Amino acid sequence: MGQVDGEIAIITGAGSGIGRACALVLAREGAAIMATDIDDEGLRVTERLVTDAGGRIITAHQDVTDESMWEAIFSQTENAFGTPSVLVNNAGIAIAGAITDFTLDDWRKQMSVNVDSVFLGTRAAMRYMGSKGGSIVNISSVAGLRGAAGASAYCTSKGAVRLFSKAAAVECAQMGTGIRVNSVHPGIIDTPMVASILGMFDGDDMAERLTPMKRPGTPEEIAYGCLYLGSDEASYCNGTILTIDGGTTARQ
Repeated sequence: MGQVDGEIAIITGAGSGIGRACALVLAREGAAIMATDIDDEGLRVTERLVTDAGGRIITAHQDVTDESMWEAIFSQTENAFGTPSVLVNNAGIAIAGAITDFTLDDWRKQMSVNVDSVFLGTRAAMRYMGSKGGSIVNISSVAGLRGAAGASAYCTSKGAVRLFSKAAAVECAQMGTGIRVNSVHPGIIDTPMVASILGMFDGDDMAERLTPMKRPGTPEEIAYGCLYLGSDEASYCNGTILTIDGGTTARQ
């Protein structure tokens, strides 16, 4: 029996990187997967990889900032597999730039994708899971724990995810829903989004310079943290900050 055998997981941003790794790892451990993204080609690759490994998966195009789409995603998942029991709010973007040069439109776009989507997904999960319980895993970042020059909007958005997750965890516990809410804080991970950020800062060796372990993490290493939080083994984890960063924040 797998670690999340019988669970039904919705994973956003599953067309690449951490989201794809979460789909593969959770499917391998027994969960049925609804994988969503705006990257339809990436989703097709994720679907093929999961199916080839013997997993159960459906996919859907989703703009995570569109409120109406969240209802559709949960409804489609329920019709296909049953009531969702795990949500991994992974979809996100990073817009770099100095504060003095940053546009309000870019600021709002950063908040919409990284913060509004987490609120919308968490709210939908709480409504659908109800008193049956479940696990909501919100992907934040080490940037949500400390500041970084040139990344003010990204840091702000990921800090908001961290505190929103804590507030939601307390609320779910007080309501007696059995729903747990936790945040995961990756460091420098080998994903397309991180590669684009490092390119902006001419930081090909940034992982080696900033990480005590002298390497970037892999998407799978983050996915295993999400697997744990989505499983019964994490039944007493609520409002937890799970930092997976190769020791980057250990220097604080």
